[in-house]
Amino acid sequence: MMKFLIDNALSPLVAKSLYEAGYDAIHVRDIGLHNAADIEIFRYAGENNRIVVSADTDFGTLLAIWEKSEPSVILFRRVSQRRPQQQAALLLANLLSIEKALKKGSIVVIEEKRIRIRDLPIN
Repeated sequence: MMKFLIDNALSPLVAKSLYEAGYDAIHVRDIGLHNAADIEIFRYAGENNRIVVSADTDFGTLLAIWEKSEPSVILFRRVSQRRPQQQAALLLANLLSIEKALKKGSIVVIEEKRIRIRDLPIN
């Protein structure tokens, strides 16, 4: 089962929606990482086999520096103004189609009308 760590750039309601849909999802606030640096969030996610979900574009830059194939990251672009329930619904509607890439190690960028997948590590 996929496990998710929702970053501070998204509402805790996204984690709640995923959890209610049967996924293991927590928000950084749940584990005291709400003020943590992105690198700390990456370490926690990697050590705990969690997929980072964020709208913070800094994670893409960090992935390039990180040079590892985990953790996978789901990045919302141009949909960050949506309500948390809409973000969660968009993610849930697409999870089956991106599950294989996430398990392999990828950054998945979800936009309003398309999804882009890039394998990790980014070279």
